[in-house]
Amino acid sequence: MGLAERVASGDRRAAARLISLIEDGDESACIELAELHRRGGRAHVIGVTGSPGAGKSTLIHRMAKIWRGRGRTVGIVAVDPSSPFSGGALLGDRIRMQELSTDPGVFIRSMSSRGCPGGVARASSDAIRVLDALGMDKVIVETVGAGQSEVAVMDVAQTVVVVVVPGLGDDIQAIKAGILEIGDIFVINKADREGADQTQRELEVMLELGGNQRCWRPPILRTVARTGEGVSELVDKIEEHREALKREGVLEEAERRRCRREVLELLKHKAALSLISEYGPENFEALIRDVAERRIHPHEAVERVLKRGIRKNRW
Repeated sequence: MGLAERVASGDRRAAARLISLIEDGDESACIELAELHRRGGRAHVIGVTGSPGAGKSTLIHRMAKIWRGRGRTVGIVAVDPSSPFSGGALLGDRIRMQELSTDPGVFIRSMSSRGCPGGVARASSDAIRVLDALGMDKVIVETVGAGQSEVAVMDVAQTVVVVVVPGLGDDIQAIKAGILEIGDIFVINKADREGADQTQRELEVMLELGGNQRCWRPPILRTVARTGEGVSELVDKIEEHREALKREGVLEEAERRRCRREVLELLKHKAALSLISEYGPENFEALIRDVAERRIHPHEAVERVLKRGIRKNRW
């Protein structure tokens, strides 16, 4: 029995093994993923993003417990910041969520972002595919806490929850150009702190100024993840958002846009690797040195690599 079949039958060890192959870029994973892709598309994927220290992990822990209490299974993909030197991750979420790890209805996987911009690891989409096929009703993706760069979460999630905390008004100003546009639900976590009212007013003004062209007006909720206050209402609102997407008929269109972005990203990544291979890794490094030493412009370097690829492949 192949890994895909074992995952589809609910084998958690097979799921963990397949995600490891995906992270390592093992070609054999592509065959298994093709099979799982045909079987998937059932899970509700929720992205949780926000600044470091906003309490995202604690919030997710509470959300997962509520969904488990309602009989739903939950997969969690926690993207950790990778070391710029080793590519390793802190993998701290697995430690923080230990209480959930013994629940057979919960599957937690920490992943290194491996320098991938946007707060989401390149392998995240395929890891979500695996958890979907494993039978998880909800798949929660926690992004790297990196502020505005986290907009990539919209490429993998159907519902995006943006978490902020009181007293960080300047941060809200800083992130408004990017992250406010992608939020389906805004959460003021640690709402028992001073400044929650001010943070809510700032969010309301920014959302109003940004306009709302969608079928859903993003609500602003307050939670205290440490005690669980407000988290049940958040879970209800997440369910409500998905129902709204279905009711308005935009879920399928959103899925097509998401798939288009994923295919284009994969195409860019594989085309770049193929062109560099055709040019020759050593020649490519020499080309980079020429650019660094200002003997040629980056555009000229790109043209040289493209011409070599076109000539060899007769495109």
